[in-house]
Amino acid sequence: MRILGIDPGIGITGYSIIEAQDDCYELISCGSIQTDKNLPHQKRLAEIYHDIKQICKTFNPQSAAIEQLFFFKNQKTVIPVAQARGVILAALEVCGIEAGEYTPIVVKQTLTGHGRASKDEVKSMVERYVELNPNTKLDDTVDSIAIGICHARNLEIKNRESA
Repeated sequence: MRILGIDPGIGITGYSIIEAQDDCYELISCGSIQTDKNLPHQKRLAEIYHDIKQICKTFNPQSAAIEQLFFFKNQKTVIPVAQARGVILAALEVCGIEAGEYTPIVVKQTLTGHGRASKDEVKSMVERYVELNPNTKLDDTVDSIAIGICHARNLEIKNRESA
């Protein structure tokens, strides 16, 4: 199954495309949508929306996973991130792609075995599942891969239980 993993943000939205089959994962593509902070907010949201639609058109994922807002230390960023999530979910709906939503704790628990894992621990586990390009440096992109793998593993469990 081809999965689009998304770590939403207004400045940087990380994305990845993974191919998941029988507990094996292949990273097809990954990157980020970066919007210019000097642009009006609505233009930044429109850019995210259109880029997500283009990613869906290019890679044709069968499912998607997006990080769910759980807790924010910085109240200035929670609303813009929520708005970015909204346009991403709208783009996925227009493309006919269902999205699973996972909190950071669930993603960390699924990948590392504990929900309070550090960024380095998550990245280390991501590297065990897929081969990362040495240029993959943004945490947002690595997080999108972790979200995609989390979704794939949850789908695998559901499929086993229903079989």
